[in-house]
Amino acid sequence: MRVRIGTFNTENLFARFRFKDDISQDDIRRETWTVDATRFMPFSGGKERITAQAIGAIRADILGLQEIENMDTLKAFVRQFRQFLPDGGYPYPLVIDGNDRRLIDVGLLSRFPIDCIRTHQFDRAANGQHVIFSRDCLEIDVRLPHGKILTVFVNHFKSMHEGRTETMPIRRLQAERLVEILHERFGEDPGSAAWVVLGDLNDYLPSPALEPLLKQPWLENVVDRLRPDQQWTHYYAGNDEYHQLDFLLLSKSLATANPQALPTIERRGLPKRARQVTSPRFDGVGATFPKASDHCPVVVEIEV
Repeated sequence: MRVRIGTFNTENLFARFRFKDDISQDDIRRETWTVDATRFMPFSGGKERITAQAIGAIRADILGLQEIENMDTLKAFVRQFRQFLPDGGYPYPLVIDGNDRRLIDVGLLSRFPIDCIRTHQFDRAANGQHVIFSRDCLEIDVRLPHGKILTVFVNHFKSMHEGRTETMPIRRLQAERLVEILHERFGEDPGSAAWVVLGDLNDYLPSPALEPLLKQPWLENVVDRLRPDQQWTHYYAGNDEYHQLDFLLLSKSLATANPQALPTIERRGLPKRARQVTSPRFDGVGATFPKASDHCPVVVEIEV
């Protein structure tokens, strides 16, 4: 059957608690607040609506997500902006709290049932002192309508915030561990199974950090099928840079079975100051803000 699978870093999809004015900062630090003293901040209808439009435009059946605050936030987002989403929303949302101190997690929206979930947030480096994944490597078995299982690995590698070169060793460790996970799950030849590794790997090519993963002969980065000038998925306003940070990696068996499958990169949610975008923006997108994200959703349709 045909399945559309995608990835999208939604850039801070939050619905954080708003504390009443009479709750002191000391109380907050001591975590003594109660639900009765708080309420959720509502979605603005600006940024989040445009984010929903970007998701709806790619019509993914299975969509890996990054920078989601929690499960309640994702459910509220789907409920409020259902009219923009494909087929009126996703019946199978998933977020598991991970390791990020900003509380940005990876998750999934699926039109199909989820059979099994495995978190790798507790995987530790050889010294046992540090977790490997900045957020998680979320492993999800999705049961397709014809009975087959498609395994999806949702990732969000260490950011370049402290410097690209300085943070490369962490991303390289994450890439190496992901290769190990694929071998542990699928054996000596992982490429013979049906799986997709996706997400924001927070680096662009060429990258010594990503080589341990991307150089494997049993997978394919399908964004490479596009022309080089069409492969970028992220806009960095600081230096007016355009790079591919978001990846869809198909197992070799899936890639071989779908030689003509080309990914689609949806850029209409980017701010208008991203001048390389030539298509009209979604209604309401501003020069800087509001916007869907600084990342673009990426989707590919494949036969599974």
